[in-house]
Amino acid sequence: MPVFLRTIARRAAPVLRSNSVTQTANLYSRPAKEKIGPFETIIAIGLFAGAILGPSGWVLSHLEDYKKRE
Repeated sequence: MPVFLRTIARRAAPVLRSNSVTQTANLYSRPAKEKIGPFETIIAIGLFAGAILGPSGWVLSHLEDYKKRE
């Protein structure tokens, strides 16, 4: 059995070590074209908070309705 495993390991090791997929990141070193103001920042944070906390708040506020078996 160890000979069989050793043979499989010899054949599989080069395949597993090869880098067939190369990933590159798109990085830009320039500053943004337009600055984001405080009003846009507040709106964006509010929308993200609403998208995350809204559904969970809905479920928690209607928890008693969900407990009823009708």
